[in-house]
Amino acid sequence: MKPEEPEQPDLFGFPSNKRSDAKLYQPLAERVRPRTIDELFGQEHLVGAAGPIRRYIEEGRIPSMIFWGPPGSGKTTLAEICAGSLNYRFEQLSATDAGVKDVRRVLELAQKSRSIDGRQMLLFIDEIHRFNKAQQDTLLHAIEQGLVVLIGATTENPSFEVNRALLSRMQVYILQPLGDDEVRQVVERAIADDPAMQAAGVEVRDMEFLLAYAAGDARKALNALEAAASLVPRGTAPAVIDRKLFEQALQHRAPAYDKGGEAHYDTVSAFIKSMRGSDPDAALFWMARMIDGGEDPKFIARRMVIFASEDIGNADPYALTLAVAVFHAVELIGLPEARINLAQGATYLASCPKSNASYEGIGAALADVKSAGASAVPPLHLRNAPTDLMKEIGYGKGYRYPHSFPGHFVDEHYFPEQMEPKAYYRPTGEGREKFIRERLEGLWKDRYKE
Repeated sequence: MKPEEPEQPDLFGFPSNKRSDAKLYQPLAERVRPRTIDELFGQEHLVGAAGPIRRYIEEGRIPSMIFWGPPGSGKTTLAEICAGSLNYRFEQLSATDAGVKDVRRVLELAQKSRSIDGRQMLLFIDEIHRFNKAQQDTLLHAIEQGLVVLIGATTENPSFEVNRALLSRMQVYILQPLGDDEVRQVVERAIADDPAMQAAGVEVRDMEFLLAYAAGDARKALNALEAAASLVPRGTAPAVIDRKLFEQALQHRAPAYDKGGEAHYDTVSAFIKSMRGSDPDAALFWMARMIDGGEDPKFIARRMVIFASEDIGNADPYALTLAVAVFHAVELIGLPEARINLAQGATYLASCPKSNASYEGIGAALADVKSAGASAVPPLHLRNAPTDLMKEIGYGKGYRYPHSFPGHFVDEHYFPEQMEPKAYYRPTGEGREKFIRERLEGLWKDRYKE
């Protein structure tokens, strides 16, 4: 009789020829997927003590919903938790490969399930925005009749990607990207609870690299952890995963950028100063550095909105409009595509004529307001007179309506009575402000004398 071969441990320490637990063949992200609402990290606005989804589960009934959020934020997990908590039959379709026939087949199963064992079905459709109108329409009657509870997951704005008839029958809930602390908790729990991770004695020595790489995506973090762990030589205990091993597994070098540290402030400073210096190429370089380092794209967009008024102002009034549009585009699109919106904004703002006249003007005005104190009140002729009593005591008396005068202008005193008018806003000769300056100097000649 041939002697039995000794069990050879695999790289996680399990006997490779006697692995009977099929779960161990699943990816780590699936093995450690939360099964109850209390195991879920993040999305406190939905699953916290006062969150609507927790309330639905506690009441034993959930509506049809759309989960809108970035990859790895927990859309599939939350749908499975809803089904498991309420003992609903869970069926999942992916809109990338399912058609009308697949939807109808699942709806028939839902009918049978209700007839045979009285169970409600929760139908989860991943990437529901990829369904065309006909596919979405097949779901309308089933939702109205309560045949299924539908949960659709999407990374795109459902207002644009889901037809109005279906959208009107569903609640839309936004899932936020996980914060670094939440991703850290997901990773630490996986290391502590997963049998394969436990057997290998996995230790992560550079969590900051993993968090920066994941950028709020828990699944991405777990996949990276598993990939790096698989490169640890067999028999090594503990299985230490450092930056070098992460870089080897992911073929991704760690950027020398710390979102919360000095590099964060230094880099955004270089970005702003490059735009202020009208160098779009340098601005693109520093913006790319921030994006590559995992910076929140909305942070970059917000800084551009501020910059448009602080450093361009009325030299190009359209700059603020564009910057606000870029911010909304970033909110709508998200990375990686939003980098294109950011690039358009940064290059335009850097190329614009510059003026900080509005910024300087409000600073000077605020200083005078603080000095004037309670005496800074409007003169009577500038006050509104909504009642007869106010008219009797002189409110609005003597006010001259500019549109009744030639050029729609009248030389009026608009400052407090005891205050000498002064020029806070001094338009430059750059861009559109050149024409603004010429007009104001013509209207208020004494004020703009040097």
